[in-house]
Amino acid sequence: MTNRITVHPTHLADGREIIYFDDTDGHDRASYPDTRKLPEATTVSTMRRDPLTGAWVAYAAHRMNRTFMPAAADNPLAPTTDPEHPSEIPAPDYDVVVFENRFPSFSTHLDGDPHATWHVGEQPLYVEKPAYARCEVVCFTSDVNQSFRDLSVTRIRTVIEAWTHRTAALSAIEGVKQVTPFENRGEEIGVTLQHPHGQIYSYPFLPPRTEQLLAQARAHRQKTGGHLFDDIIAAEKADGRRVIAETDDFIIFVPGGARWPMEVILAPKRNVADFTELSDAEKDALAPLLKKLYTAVDRFFDGVDKTPYIAGWNQAPIGEPDRDLCRLHLQLFSLMRSPGRMKFLAGSESAMGVWISDTTPERIATRFKEIWQ
Repeated sequence: MTNRITVHPTHLADGREIIYFDDTDGHDRASYPDTRKLPEATTVSTMRRDPLTGAWVAYAAHRMNRTFMPAAADNPLAPTTDPEHPSEIPAPDYDVVVFENRFPSFSTHLDGDPHATWHVGEQPLYVEKPAYARCEVVCFTSDVNQSFRDLSVTRIRTVIEAWTHRTAALSAIEGVKQVTPFENRGEEIGVTLQHPHGQIYSYPFLPPRTEQLLAQARAHRQKTGGHLFDDIIAAEKADGRRVIAETDDFIIFVPGGARWPMEVILAPKRNVADFTELSDAEKDALAPLLKKLYTAVDRFFDGVDKTPYIAGWNQAPIGEPDRDLCRLHLQLFSLMRSPGRMKFLAGSESAMGVWISDTTPERIATRFKEIWQ
């Protein structure tokens, strides 16, 4: 099934990179210039370590005034069909396109030493650094009316190739510890642009979820000698109640400790660190499986045509000695707890990090099995 994909990189008027991933022939989309008069891209983003938790917090004040729900004529992710109203994408059409975020949380367009360290107010407890990494936008289609579920299997395969290409590129940035493609869908989630798109964040530190996962995987190996992901998949298959679908290469299941009202994990059966380690055959098999999964997500709640969700690809950390303990996997979840009602993270969840669920993993899996096609 592997489709022919060509990759055409170029730059926008302010110096940011844009890359076209084409699965259709006869186009040289990178030849269209960005005619906007934009100042050179510069970003002032920093990050501080919280001495109470050890977690890093990024500060990107320039994002406060980023584009919010523009009119259709001002959609920055649409192709430029009218030269009088240029968008972020100069070409008049595209298949899949990736470009550096204009309002990034992390950026390589920083002044000064990107790896400097200083103390806030000269207090050693408060360590601050430049937020040096890169954030990118991934547009899945030029059609604003589509969602990921509406993409053809061929187009999903192109998106997978874009994720692979960008994972390799962003992993090579000095100081980057992890690369995470993700998608936010729905106004309820806080989406500021309706156009079907995702993002790719590279982080100059290990996110808390990854640190927790590594700690659990190390403890599990020390206690049992086994690989945590292998043993979780074996346990889910043995139980069977939470397994939604399984192929030769992948498995989809509701995690036994699911937090969200709708939550699933999709993982390869073999130990794959990130997209770059998937074979072409595995990528071919992944595309139709994602099509089925995203279609089922939009059937989950009766009367809800577009389920608000967050879909995050967890990839193994870069340069960690225990990188092999982590595995590429998709965590897809919704904050909707019933049609039209959202789960708000109140005192227990937000203040103390103690989750209280209104359902059970088994009930979530039962619903998925009812609607899976």
